[in-house]
Amino acid sequence: MESTIKMKKYIITFGIILYAIAVPVLEINSTHVFNPDWTPHVRIHEVWQLITNSSIGLLCLWLVWIKKETLISSVLCLLITGSFLVAFSLQKYYGGSMQYLDGSEKTLLGINIGVLGFGLAFILVLFSLLIDKLKSTQNNH
Repeated sequence: MESTIKMKKYIITFGIILYAIAVPVLEINSTHVFNPDWTPHVRIHEVWQLITNSSIGLLCLWLVWIKKETLISSVLCLLITGSFLVAFSLQKYYGGSMQYLDGSEKTLLGINIGVLGFGLAFILVLFSLLIDKLKSTQNNH
């Protein structure tokens, strides 16, 4: 039981590292925050999103590792990673793209790194919640 809880904490932490640390590292540069082709209005939304997600990540780390509470952190992780996946899926409807101005895109194994990382985090967190639900159902019978 303790190993399942610890694994869940690591899964949640993996998602948090992606959205609260890796994304800002990848976006605080000339391709995003300091992109001269972006309007100041677009930049403020980008920085706001980075600060919001990183702040939520800090809250979730505190919840998981200090308060020993994983449900709220799991839900927040699903919302943040899932929202990216929805935005990626809908990009053709609002003119979005993961390609840079030069046409390049960050990929791993031919898959966009955002889809790969956030997709993996989403699936792992969802799977850990489903396992908890199954165990809870079995314990109640």
